[in-house]
Amino acid sequence: MYITQGLHRHLQARPDATAVRFEGRSITYAQLGDRVARLACVLQGLGVNRGDRVAMLSLNSQRYIEYYLGVPWADAVLNPVNIRWSAAEIIYSLDDSETTVLIVDDTFKALGSRIAAEAKTIRTVIYAGEGETPSGMLNYEALLDVAHPIEDARRCGDEMLGIFYTGGTTGFPKGVMLSHSNVAFSAMATLNMGTYGADAVFLHVMPMFHLADFAAMTALFLSGGTHVVLPSFIPQMVLETIEHERISEILLAPTMIQMLLDCRDKHPQLASLELGSLTAIGYGASPITPVLLDRAREAFPAAGFFQGYGMTELAPMATSLSAEYHCQAHHDSGKMYSAGRPAICVEVRIVDVHDNEVPRGTVGEIIVRGPNVMLGYLNKPQETAEALRNGWMHTGDGGYMDEDGFIYVCDRLKDMIVSGGENIYSAEVETAIASHPAVAQIAAIGIPCAKWGETVHAVIVLKPGEAATGEDIIAHCRERIAGYKCPRSVEFREALPLSSVGKVLKTELRQPFWGDRKRNIA
Repeated sequence: MYITQGLHRHLQARPDATAVRFEGRSITYAQLGDRVARLACVLQGLGVNRGDRVAMLSLNSQRYIEYYLGVPWADAVLNPVNIRWSAAEIIYSLDDSETTVLIVDDTFKALGSRIAAEAKTIRTVIYAGEGETPSGMLNYEALLDVAHPIEDARRCGDEMLGIFYTGGTTGFPKGVMLSHSNVAFSAMATLNMGTYGADAVFLHVMPMFHLADFAAMTALFLSGGTHVVLPSFIPQMVLETIEHERISEILLAPTMIQMLLDCRDKHPQLASLELGSLTAIGYGASPITPVLLDRAREAFPAAGFFQGYGMTELAPMATSLSAEYHCQAHHDSGKMYSAGRPAICVEVRIVDVHDNEVPRGTVGEIIVRGPNVMLGYLNKPQETAEALRNGWMHTGDGGYMDEDGFIYVCDRLKDMIVSGGENIYSAEVETAIASHPAVAQIAAIGIPCAKWGETVHAVIVLKPGEAATGEDIIAHCRERIAGYKCPRSVEFREALPLSSVGKVLKTELRQPFWGDRKRNIA
C-alpha cells in the first residue's frame, strides 16, 4: 500500500475528472498528477533525500493536497504543522523531527521567517502564497514552473509516511510515526462504511494538518471523488458552499456542527439555502452530546450520519458507527451514542490493569491491534514501549463493550481534554501553570462547554502569602503554550483532594461539573 496509489489509479482511468476545486479554480486528476510530480522534482532538487522530513504550515488549500502527495512521491516524509501552536512549539517539533524544508502560505509567512532563523535543521522555506515572496524564501509556483515531472518513488508499506505531532504528557509534543499501510488501511475502513464514493463531492473544512482530514482525503483519493477546499471553517461560508458546490459529504468535529446550527438560527436567511445535496455527515475528534446529535439529524434530514473513534496513534480510526445506526431504533437502544464496532482489519479489547480482557459491560482500558497501529513515537522509545505492549496499542481511554460488540467510551484514563476537536493534555497545562511563582499546586481538568465540547478549567492552590488572579494565570499560560490549551476558567482552593499516595483525585474535581453524565466520545 502507498498513499499515492489512488492518484495513480485515476490518472489512468479518469484523468479528465475534476480532482480539486479551490477558490474558484478547478484542476483535473491529470493536472494534479503533473503538479505533484513537479513538486517532487523541486524537493529533490533542493536536496531532499530518501526519508527526509518536509513540513507545511498553512491553512487549507489545493497546495496542501499537493504537499500530501508530492512529499512521498519524492521519497520523503510528511510533517504537517499544527497551525494553532506557538512558535516555540512549532520550532521544537521541527528540530525534534530534523525537518529540512518548510512550506508556508500567506497567513504564516511572517512566522515562517522567524522559524527559519531559529529552527536548527530548516535549510529552505518555500512560500506558497499569492503575494510577493518574502526575502529569503523560494516561490512555490516559480519552482514548479521550471521543474519537470519525475517518476513516483512509490514509498510504501511499512515505510514511514509521516510524523504527526500530538500533545505531549511531559510538556512537549510527541511525534507519532505512521506508515503508508497505517493510513491506507484506515482509509479503507472508512470506505467500508459506504462513504466517500467515486461520485462524492467532499468539502474539506477540518484543518488539513489534522490527521482526521488527511484520512478522509486518502479515502477519497482511493475512490476518485472531488475535493472542494475552504481555507478554514467559517460557518456561513460552509453553508453557502454546500449549496453552491453541491457538496455531498463533509467531516466535522461536533463543535463545528454546533456552530453550523447556531449560525442558521442566528441568520434566518440561511434557512432558505438548498442543502439537499448533503447526504453524508461524518463526525468525530471530540465529545458529542445526544442533544447536539439529535438537533443535527433534524436540521439535515437528507444526510446520513457516521462517526469514527480513534486517535492519531491509530491512523486514526479504531471503531466506526455507520449511518444505519443513526435511526430511532438505535436512539432508543443507546447504540447511536456508542463509538460503534471495531473497524475492518482492527481488533479491540477492553482490559484490566494486567491486560486481561474484562467481561462485557465492564469498564476497562481500550486497547487496539491491527495494521492501523502506529510505528511508534519519534525519539521516545520508553513512551513507545509503554503504549505498544504485547502487540496492542494501549489508548489510555476507558470504556466498555456491550454484548453486541459496540464500544462505549466513558473516560480518558490519561486525563486528556478535548476542546473543539483539539487534544489537550492536562500535564502540559499543569506544567505551564506550575511555573508561575505564586502557584503551589495545580490540577487541570476538562469541564463541559456547549460550544467546544470541553474547556480547560484550572484548580489552583497558591503558595502561602502569595496572590494571583485568574487573569494572571491565563496570561502566564499564553506566554508558554498555545491559546487553545490555556484555561478558560480558574478556581482557587485551600487544598486539592488527594489519594492515600498523594495523587490528585481528578474524579472529585470533575464531579460538580459533570455529575452522573457520561462524556460521550465521538
